[in-house]
Amino acid sequence: MNKKILTLTLAVIALLGACAPSAQQDQKVLRHVVLFKFKDAATPEDVKKIENAFGSLADKISLIKDYEWGTNSSPENLNQGLTHCFLVTFTSDKDRDDYLVHPDHKAFVEVLLPYLDKATVVDYWTK
Repeated sequence: MNKKILTLTLAVIALLGACAPSAQQDQKVLRHVVLFKFKDAATPEDVKKIENAFGSLADKISLIKDYEWGTNSSPENLNQGLTHCFLVTFTSDKDRDDYLVHPDHKAFVEVLLPYLDKATVVDYWTK
């Protein structure tokens, strides 16, 4: 009988833990939003090189907590030629600032610049 009570108690604790909001959900994070428009002369291969280079930063720079990207699919035609959106997540302003001067980020920028026509960057803390 004691084993049954212990098993039931552990099951209830696990269920309550699964239903409780996690601390992760309450934690605010810093989003670094980067939008690119590539030069008309940039080939699809050039753009793919940039996509891959940006994506590889998440594996090289541990300050990056999350990374995702995609291309514009909005029917509103308000993108002003910006085609690519990259979202990089940090846990502090310091992590973002250190990322910006990180040698791997600087090397990425050097690969990017010959193909870049326009960039827009917005950083915000989640609410």
